[in-house]
Amino acid sequence: MRIGIIGAGMAGLSCATALTACGHEVVLFDKGRGPGGRMSTRRLATPLGETAFDHGAQYFTARDARFVKAVDDWSNAGHVARWPVAGDDAWVGTPAMNAPVRAMAAVLDVRWATRIDRIAYAGEAWHFHGDGVTDTPFDAAVIAIPAEQVPALTEAEAPSIAALARATPSDPCWTVMVAYDARVPIGSDRIVDRGPLASALRNGAKPGRTGPEAWVLQASADWSRSHLEDEPAMVEAAMLAAFADTVGADMPAVVTTSAHRWRYAKSGAQQRGAVWLADRRLGACGDWLLASRVEAAWLSGRMLADLIA
Repeated sequence: MRIGIIGAGMAGLSCATALTACGHEVVLFDKGRGPGGRMSTRRLATPLGETAFDHGAQYFTARDARFVKAVDDWSNAGHVARWPVAGDDAWVGTPAMNAPVRAMAAVLDVRWATRIDRIAYAGEAWHFHGDGVTDTPFDAAVIAIPAEQVPALTEAEAPSIAALARATPSDPCWTVMVAYDARVPIGSDRIVDRGPLASALRNGAKPGRTGPEAWVLQASADWSRSHLEDEPAMVEAAMLAAFADTVGADMPAVVTTSAHRWRYAKSGAQQRGAVWLADRRLGACGDWLLASRVEAAWLSGRMLADLIA
């Protein structure tokens, strides 16, 4: 079949990889400018040189045998490395968190910076509509985007999928990236659950990272929800103050900061795996259908590919 997938994050790419291996022709569409999604890396210029921040997922675990095999392949290719700071089964992308996603996308047909606004089922085929999209019919369609974005695409054609997505809201997360002119005086490279701070991680402590002292500060879901519409400068000030209080020592000078608001950071968990409406050849996959982990997103995509096959 010719299959169109909306969303080229971990779930969509996993599904596409498996479907391609089965001999299907797969095209992915993603509104982002490049690979990453919630495994994105942000690069910022500073007076001390460029530095990078893994401002989405900080690490991932591998426990399911199928995902363990995929991670072993990425490791052998140099795309990931273990990071014991976060646990014995913790991994990070190298040299940046988006490395495995970038590697998966590189061998697939991904149309970046392409937003799909509407899908329609007509003439026994699916038609995608959006800016710059050629109306080429697909035999099957896959929705691989955050739950909150699913209803707008599926309400008219698959209300059951839309209802499932609406019942699975995500938690938001404000993330602050900060670079200092010297090492922060704290022995640990990872701090968790300190008031409004859900986590603070020394980005440079991960394998393959270079550049100035860089930290990623992620606010708790409750704090992020309460301050969701705050100005970025206010969020930066609050998170930097909370981090300084946690360190409890004189802090080095800040050389650059940036804030990013993830409206859909930590997904819900339907524990369905994936959804496939065989009569219309329409499916959905994503971490929201299984569990809020990178591994779950990969597994959901693979589960949907198995259902389609």
